[in-house]
Amino acid sequence: MSRRLLIFLLALGCAAQTLSPDQRKLNLDSFEKVWQTVRDKHWDPKINGVDWPAVHAELLPKMEAAKTNAEARQILSDMLDRLHQTHFGIIPSDIYTDLETSGGPEGPGIDVRVLDGHAIVTTVEAGSSAEKRGVKPGWEIVKVEGKEIAPVIKKIQDQFAKSTLLDLRLSRSVLGRLQGAAGTSAHVDFVDGSDHTVALDLERGAPRGKLVSFGNLPAQHVWTESRKPRPDVGYVAFNMFMDPELISKTMQDAVEGCRDCKGFIIDLRGNPGGIGGLAMGVAGWFVEEKGLKLGTMYLRGSNLNFALNPRATPFRGALAVLVDGCSASTSEILAGGLKDLHRARIFGTRSAGAALPSVVERLPNGDGFQYAIANYISSGGQPLEGIGAIPDEEVRLTRRGLLEGHDAPIEASIAWIAKQK
Repeated sequence: MSRRLLIFLLALGCAAQTLSPDQRKLNLDSFEKVWQTVRDKHWDPKINGVDWPAVHAELLPKMEAAKTNAEARQILSDMLDRLHQTHFGIIPSDIYTDLETSGGPEGPGIDVRVLDGHAIVTTVEAGSSAEKRGVKPGWEIVKVEGKEIAPVIKKIQDQFAKSTLLDLRLSRSVLGRLQGAAGTSAHVDFVDGSDHTVALDLERGAPRGKLVSFGNLPAQHVWTESRKPRPDVGYVAFNMFMDPELISKTMQDAVEGCRDCKGFIIDLRGNPGGIGGLAMGVAGWFVEEKGLKLGTMYLRGSNLNFALNPRATPFRGALAVLVDGCSASTSEILAGGLKDLHRARIFGTRSAGAALPSVVERLPNGDGFQYAIANYISSGGQPLEGIGAIPDEEVRLTRRGLLEGHDAPIEASIAWIAKQK
């Protein structure tokens, strides 16, 4: 290659990266939005001791001089890094798009986790399109609508490699491609248990459970499950903390029906949280002492103590709580609080470390902006944000185990309960 041609190509590349006046304005608008949001909505009016106006004065000239979107994004990240707090960050526009769901909450009736870099079906809902077409736990999803899943997984793994939110981001990025309007179909390529490729058109249907509205929160489908995996072990699970009446009744029926049980399991895997106060109601079924609390949430201008009100006849046997990387918010408050009170043993994998109520908004330049509006400290004096609820016994799902019909965290918790006196 001649020197003249090389110089031309380099100049062409630099020209391609140069921001237009409109792009510069969008980046400046994004800068102001991020700075003002932290100023107005951070739970600490003193912004964690940071001189926030000085940060603005220092970084604005750099944003005005930014020559590429990547450079502008780094300046925004540098601004948020001054807080030295988790749950504040910038999500690049292409990653933000990958994390968004498609057309609606309806899906083909499967749940997914990314295990060892592969999108693996972990559960198949009874009566769903996926079940009717023979999809099984342990099958790998390799394509959705003809598009490879592996590049999406790698992109998100690279972006969130050091984040406790990685598992949650990965799961949602795959599930988002399966979701859409009810009655439409998702064309999915799987690898089955015999390592054969299976291509299926799966009809999207209404999510499991009943549609519930609460306050100003968007309506959500909520389900609960209660059973006995063994005659002397109770088990309850629910997909989110959103229906006080349903969850209260499920807990009451489950506990009352398990008075002679040796142990009890609360399965919070995949539960993203919801109404924080419901954690207190659930925990009240398992504590006897009055005056206890799961922790305290600190908001701008007020605090919320997660105080426990023990039931008249709580369950006194062994208690196991299951969490994974998709357990967040209220799930972490419940699990972490019960662990700090030495009332429960946690099984599974570290939770999402997203205990704080947070918001993700799209900035004028197309990037995503995540910020927290409260702080939370557990009863043991530890933050959960960016750390998560840490299992006492780490137990991971595997593709082989799922194909063989095993749920390793449940099996490990039952084995522990069996050893208790």
